[in-house]
Amino acid sequence: MSSIFTPKKPLPLFEFIALLAALSSMVAFSIDSILPGLPEIASEMVPDNVNRAQLVITAFVVGAGLGQLFFGPLSDAFGRRVSMGAGFALYMIAAAAAITAQSLEALLFWRFVQGLGAAGPRTSAMALTRDLYEGRLMARVTSIAFSFFVLVPAIAPMFGQWVILSFGWRHMFTTYIIVAMLILAWFWLRQPETLPTEKRRALRFKPVIEGFGMVLSNRVTLLYMTVITFAFGQLMAYLSSAQQIFVDVLGTGTSFPYYFALVTILSAGAGFLNSVLVVRVGMRRLAMAGFAAQTVLAGTTLIVWTLLSPEGAFALWLFVAWSITLFFLNGLSFGNLNALAIQPLGHVAGTAAAVIGALPTMLAVLIAGPVGLAFNGTPLPLLVGVTICSGLSFILIQIDRHNPN
Repeated sequence: MSSIFTPKKPLPLFEFIALLAALSSMVAFSIDSILPGLPEIASEMVPDNVNRAQLVITAFVVGAGLGQLFFGPLSDAFGRRVSMGAGFALYMIAAAAAITAQSLEALLFWRFVQGLGAAGPRTSAMALTRDLYEGRLMARVTSIAFSFFVLVPAIAPMFGQWVILSFGWRHMFTTYIIVAMLILAWFWLRQPETLPTEKRRALRFKPVIEGFGMVLSNRVTLLYMTVITFAFGQLMAYLSSAQQIFVDVLGTGTSFPYYFALVTILSAGAGFLNSVLVVRVGMRRLAMAGFAAQTVLAGTTLIVWTLLSPEGAFALWLFVAWSITLFFLNGLSFGNLNALAIQPLGHVAGTAAAVIGALPTMLAVLIAGPVGLAFNGTPLPLLVGVTICSGLSFILIQIDRHNPN
């Protein structure tokens, strides 16, 4: 019976990329689809401090970061399929529990646990990609996957708003369970194991610590993990602030998901562009160019907003245009940064994927949290945060100037 559910043939490249995008989208879908529900959650659970509803995002992200430190070694010890299945199971259990949460504290706890579960698919997807590809080819594959993945943030808020308006915010968690079951079934029935038994590392304290040590002692990996922290921090700051900026500042009301979709759809071509350019130009140069451009664009938008205090349609389309550049330039960066960080660590890909995913994710909260809570009725805190993060990222990549990738 087990052989029926253990495929042997490798997936066609296009299906593998689509599956990789679906697995990677679990975190984004779980974040973006709940954004339209933040006002309802705030009015029901924290009417006196509506900014605290943003913690529903933060709790999930912290869980997703911390969980990778567990699922990485699990993936290296028992294979990618076991780690994937365990993560999905925990994700669905937490989603079911969150449906009945009666306080913000309870909801935050189950969102944290749900994030822990989401770390399984995220870590295993990155590790199995490293099992099959490396270097610029890995960056190309992940860049194409990003182009499909970016459609999730486009669709998720609209889908979330429909579910929330029709059935209430609690039933977003029912949706999470259904989506997780579908993606897990696809993976389980179609994707073979990519880590041979002879290459697995024992799940014992000493080998796990040694694996973490290999990752944390690699200078190149540490450098790009720091850059990923700033990159993810500025993106999470945007996601934490977007609903309030679009609705409270720009007056989009229930049209917010459509503007958010416009931003992400117009950014989708970045992954395809990167997949073409990365082989010719290199991962480091593309990422560096992206951060340089975003430093200038965010800084310019900050100056314009400070001097002109735009209102009405001009303010809306200025913010939309800048948002498109942020998402587009991220598309030229994330796949390259992850490939650069994990490149020297193919022999411990699961553990490396865990650490590279976990530490930047958790540290990014230290950027996104204060920026989101600093919301003051303008996009200025967000623009300041992005300008600083992109500028620091550009400077850090300069340190690795001799890297041929």
